[in-house]
Parts: sequence; structure tokens; C-alpha cells
Amino acid sequence: MSTSSSAPVHTPHTPIGRVLAIAVALAVVVGVVVLAFAWPSVTAEPHNLPVAVAGPEQSVTALEDAVQAKQPDVLAFQTVDDRDAAVAVIEKREVYGAIILGATPGVAPEVLTSSAANLAVSQLLSGLGGTLEAQINAQAAAAAAAAGAPAPAPAHITVAVTDVVPLASTDPRGTGLTAAMFPLVMGGMIGGIAISIAVIGALRRVLAVVVYSAVGGVLLTGILAGWFGVLQGDFWTQAAVIALALAAIAAPITGVVALIGRAGIAVGPIVMMLFANPISGAAMPREFLPGVWGQVGQWFPPGAAANLLRDVSYFPQADASFSWLVLAGWTVGGLLLSVIGHFRTAGGAEPDELAAHEDDPVSATA
Repeated sequence: MSTSSSAPVHTPHTPIGRVLAIAVALAVVVGVVVLAFAWPSVTAEPHNLPVAVAGPEQSVTALEDAVQAKQPDVLAFQTVDDRDAAVAVIEKREVYGAIILGATPGVAPEVLTSSAANLAVSQLLSGLGGTLEAQINAQAAAAAAAAGAPAPAPAHITVAVTDVVPLASTDPRGTGLTAAMFPLVMGGMIGGIAISIAVIGALRRVLAVVVYSAVGGVLLTGILAGWFGVLQGDFWTQAAVIALALAAIAAPITGVVALIGRAGIAVGPIVMMLFANPISGAAMPREFLPGVWGQVGQWFPPGAAANLLRDVSYFPQADASFSWLVLAGWTVGGLLLSVIGHFRTAGGAEPDELAAHEDDPVSATA
């Protein structure tokens, strides 16, 4: 007669050392996430914002000295010939705005802004216009008083502020355009991760990335441009930008997975979300970021996509070739990694299905 033990099987408890290590590691991860997202806004400070200036040389020099004394290194003036030249460089997105100084005494300056380039900088320049107006009228009053003649008080001079490239009425503060970038980055990451997990075969992942990006570009443009009115300009150009942005984020993830396996999925959260997104300049001008980080951010898909979407929406005359090349480079590079991973794993002959299962111990033993 045989007896069987009915004693319950207890799963061993996790060792205390491992528990502590996991807890500390998770706390560090949370700290890194908070640092990545809070650091840009906490350290943001405008420096060397490009602004055009036109007028007599003596007046321009006096303005530069006055601004430098009051707000050191905030504005970087670029001299242009006249108002038309100033408008041209604003529309090409080479400067954030301009100050037009009167060529003759008594003629009020004009401040040109571009809220579509950045609302915060536009407001800063508008405030500078108010300061100029107060100074001009104070100087006129002082000159009248010094003359000592019982003449009428000088007329109040108003400095006009003109928004050369305004934001759309459907997005008057630009919050929609800024907010659209985070879902776009998340969409590219989610697409790359989901395709890496759900699709078997490196070359099939290439096809999935291409189709996902194309359909996603049309769908998101329909929502952002057609429904919310956040994006302006040609629909298909906007769709091409969004599709390329999705591919530029998703393709490197699937490409690295094709080379090193599922561990490559970490490429998205680490590179795109924790590093590239905070320095993308999507939420604030890249000149607000410390050091060269604003420029570095333009070499990654989040920064290039944010810059390109603003260009094609509001600045069709701007030279956007760099942003197009960055997105195309990340896309092509990611897809090439997938192809290389396919031939490395499959030896150029083994079907993608079998090659993909080699990294999966469950599938490999099935």
C-alpha cells in the first residue's frame, strides 16, 4: 500500500539581499526619470536668443549696450538692412523676432515677434517693446524739461509690436503643438516595442514598422490637423513628418532587437524617452537649455520631429533639410540593423520564423 504526501510545497522567499537590491534599484530608476523630466524646466534660462535689429548704427549700438547691461547674454543681435529683411529672416526661422529702430529722431521703434516660433520668446520681446517705449518717452520729457521753454508736452510715442508669424486661432498658445510631441514619442516607442514582441522575423518587423508608421502618420495627422487644428499647412506633408518620426523612433528599437534579442527593447525608454526627449526643445526653445544640450537634442528623433513639425506648420520658407535628414537617418539606420540582424541570425538562408525563435527558450524547445 503506497502513501502519497499531501504536504504543501512552499515557494522559497526572496532573499533579503535581493529584496533590498530591487528596492534600491527601483528608487534609482524613479530618481532618473524625475531628473530627466524635471531638469530641463528647472534649469531653463534664455541665453543668446537670435534677434534681428535694423536702424542707424549709433542707435543699434546703444540698444545692444542697453540690453546687454540689463539682461546679459539673453539676446544675440543680428544686424539686417531694414524691416523687410527682418521679416524675411523671421519667416525663415533664423531669428525669433526683430527690433526696427527709427531712422529719424522721433520715429518710434517697432518690435517684430513670432509667437509661432515660441510664445515665451514672443512675450519677452513684447516686454522689451514696452521698455523701449517707456525709455523713449522719458527721454523726450527730459529733453523738453531741459529746454525750459513753455512748450506743449511732447506727444506720447507708442512702440508697435507686430506678430509676423502668429499661432493659429485653433491653438492660440501653442500648447497643442507642444503637447502633441509626447504622444508622438510614446507612439514610436510603443510601436517599436510591440512589433519587437508580437512580430516574428526581422524582415517582417521591417514591413510592420513601415506599415505602422505610414498608417500612424495619416491617422495622427487627421486627429491633430483635421480634428484639433493643432497642425497647419499641407496635410500630406504633415503626415509624412509624423510617419517618418514614428519610424525613426520605432525602427532603431526593432533593429537592436534583431541584433541582440529582447534586451534591445530597452533602447526606446533609455535613449528616446529618458535622454533625447528632455533635450528635444519641444517644450521650450533649445536656447533655454544649458550648454550645448539644445543643439545635441536636434540630432535625435524627438528634437528633429518637434523642429520639423513647427517648420512645416508655420515656417514653409525655413530650411528644414537637417531635420528631415536626422529622421531619415535614424529610420534607415534602424531598418538596416534589422536586415543585418536577419542575416547574422539566419545565416542568409534560415527562414525568419526559425531565426526569431532562437532567442526564445520556450519556442526553441517546442
